Amino acid sequence: MWMIKFLALGLLLAVDAAVDKKAVEKAAKGVTAPEKKISEHANTIADRSANLAYNLYHTMAKDKKIDNILVSPVVVASSLGLVNLAGKASTAAQAKAVLSVDKLSDDLVHSGLAELLNEVSNSTARNVTWKIGNRLYGPSSISFSDDFVKNSKKHYNYEHSKINFRDKRSALKSINEWATQTTDGKLPEVTSDVEKTDGALIVNAMFFKPHWDEKFHHKMVDNRGFMVTRSFTVSVPMMHRTGLYNYCEDETNALQILEMPLAHKLSSMIFIMPYHVEPLERVEKLLTREQVKTWIGKMQQRAVAVSLPKVSMEVSHDLQKHLTELGLTEATDKTKADLSKISGKKDLYLANLFHAASLEWDTDGNPFNADIYSREELRSPKLFYADHPYVFLIKDNKTDSILFIGRLVRPKGDKMRDEL
Repeated sequence: MWMIKFLALGLLLAVDAAVDKKAVEKAAKGVTAPEKKISEHANTIADRSANLAYNLYHTMAKDKKIDNILVSPVVVASSLGLVNLAGKASTAAQAKAVLSVDKLSDDLVHSGLAELLNEVSNSTARNVTWKIGNRLYGPSSISFSDDFVKNSKKHYNYEHSKINFRDKRSALKSINEWATQTTDGKLPEVTSDVEKTDGALIVNAMFFKPHWDEKFHHKMVDNRGFMVTRSFTVSVPMMHRTGLYNYCEDETNALQILEMPLAHKLSSMIFIMPYHVEPLERVEKLLTREQVKTWIGKMQQRAVAVSLPKVSMEVSHDLQKHLTELGLTEATDKTKADLSKISGKKDLYLANLFHAASLEWDTDGNPFNADIYSREELRSPKLFYADHPYVFLIKDNKTDSILFIGRLVRPKGDKMRDEL
């Protein structure tokens, strides 16, 4: 009997060794275990949030008071999910309609948004820094429903707070201190004033720092001029590197399009820049999901000498009016809103939705492959010199969602002297 057990154990060990050997061989060949796929409804929401990105960008670009734009469509989508969770009847339905997920049940919308946001904000898997804080503020007289608090934390990781706007200075200080703490000091201010103080406030506070797939050399940085307009230039630190990137030119529209992968290549930055210094309205009229797909389809990997400003943007937008333009008309209307799931009473409306983000990129990234510099194709690179306003996207390659969409019109920097 003991002999049979001994032979059986030997057979099991042999099988395990064979399996381990195959795993090692697959790893050596670059064959990895299949990626865990996200659910069908999370995929649907990723698709719809990409459409939301362009729709929201266009409404914001029409506002002449805004220069730099920085929005995370997946985070905005989760704020719409919160409005749906808080609302009843047509107030709740409109939140789904703005996201174009009318056909999905509320439960699938909430679970899908949670799954999508957890997937794309996984800092370890994606080798980026992305800190996200979400908070709902209500008047000091409110009593939050236990169910609403539980479900909004479960799906959207929302915190809840009462705020007394009779002492506006203290209220603003409280909001800004929370945002600063949430982003490790990267976002010092969400707002300096709040006009409508008789409703609910949603605040998104974020810090995002990507990690390049191939770093820039820290010594290849110098101060250059960034032309905000033809007559106004600011001094910025500019970093430089040459590498192989996906690149194309739209000669008809006088544009350069560059894609730079981020670490682990699960996401990438896409820059869309006009040939010359000009207001971005012309470029923004071309900015549709279909057009971006066309540009990406025409890209070829080639040598590009890239010069990018080291960026540190802190941008805060009140999206309430922009979402109203897109169809969120009831939740933002004091006389029509039914957000009674928040407290059990029909006494609140969405007065503000502050979407505040800090974005940094610098030279940090993975070590680059020095061997490519001996290749023939690097001898005559294309020049991508980002010294004037451009549009950018941070695209997730797994879900095809857009993590951020924005434009850099006026970076931080001192005005340079006009040259004669």
